[in-house]
Amino acid sequence: MKRNAQKRPLAGLVYTGLAAIAIAAVGFVALQNPATAGSTLDTAEIAEMRSGDMRKLNFHSDPRALSTKSFTTDDGGEAVLADYEGKVILLNFWATWCAPCRHEMPMLSALQSELGGEDFEVVTLATGRNLVPAMQRFFDDIGVTNLPLHRDPKQLVARDMGVFGLPVTVIIDREGREIARLQGDADWSSDNARAILSAVIDQTAAH
Repeated sequence: MKRNAQKRPLAGLVYTGLAAIAIAAVGFVALQNPATAGSTLDTAEIAEMRSGDMRKLNFHSDPRALSTKSFTTDDGGEAVLADYEGKVILLNFWATWCAPCRHEMPMLSALQSELGGEDFEVVTLATGRNLVPAMQRFFDDIGVTNLPLHRDPKQLVARDMGVFGLPVTVIIDREGREIARLQGDADWSSDNARAILSAVIDQTAAH
């Protein structure tokens, strides 16, 4: 009986020690989680800021990888989304035949005028069959002059990223990962949209 009584406290100590090690290990994993590694971005806190159209903006629990497929730039060259690493990107998938895109595009243009610079850029990517003259007329008709006429003619980037309806807009962090997505059109020039994106820009700035 005495021998068993001596073993029980020892077993309890071993269990407690193992539990402490496990907790420490979990804490280490959390620090190394891709959602937080190299960034102080608190997506839960930013998600709490959403109102109006921005309630449709869904922040991912873990960042998603971007497509590595190339697209055609407005000067006829080629680029990949990784080329934008180092700044926060609002990537908008659109098409000339998309009525909600026509409604939304001037608001994206206003957002670019307000926040665009070294830390942030609105990137527009026409996916599917969109002829350059038709794209240019689309922008001319709604008075947009500050957004790119990039094209994804075979929908390679769109398919890679699970974009099947338009418009779709995704937020990409400075490390080149998708952190949020909004399906459908939205008022990206609203005070709430600017506040959310400003928070992402500020929280991921190098310190």
